[in-house]
Amino acid sequence: MKNLKSLLFAAVLFIGATGFTAAQSKIAHINKQELIKAMPEYAQAQAEIEKLGKTYEAEIQGSYKELDAKYKQYNAEAESKTEEENLARMQEVEGMKQSLGQYQQQAQKQLQEKEFNLLKPIVEKADNAIKAVAKAQGFQYVVDEAMLIVAEGKDIMADVKKQLGM
Repeated sequence: MKNLKSLLFAAVLFIGATGFTAAQSKIAHINKQELIKAMPEYAQAQAEIEKLGKTYEAEIQGSYKELDAKYKQYNAEAESKTEEENLARMQEVEGMKQSLGQYQQQAQKQLQEKEFNLLKPIVEKADNAIKAVAKAQGFQYVVDEAMLIVAEGKDIMADVKKQLGM
């Protein structure tokens, strides 16, 4: 009976020790956003997005100036026009405002789509490099530093940058 208890106790200790060892995973961390911003492709993508944004902004500003000029012209001529003409002009200005608002929304949407399409391959490249370094160094988990409260694991930023040739 005493032998059985000793054997059972040893088995419990063995299972507990095995479970504890398995629970001790290798964990590393990296600031993924910082990595992506350091990649040369990111700077190129940002420049392209900024250029497109400035193009849309210039078009919208031009349309606002045109709208403002028309509004001022119609106000200056209002006394010499009939009520029907003034009403038609007011509707025209309101239609232009609505069209301009729709264009702004469309431009914003296109800018966001362009940003997504340009950044997607960059993020994928960063993810693949992180995975390659993690696998090569035997890490089971890599956590984004932005979400960490305590970061005592290895920071693999330098290794991932090396993997990317940076």
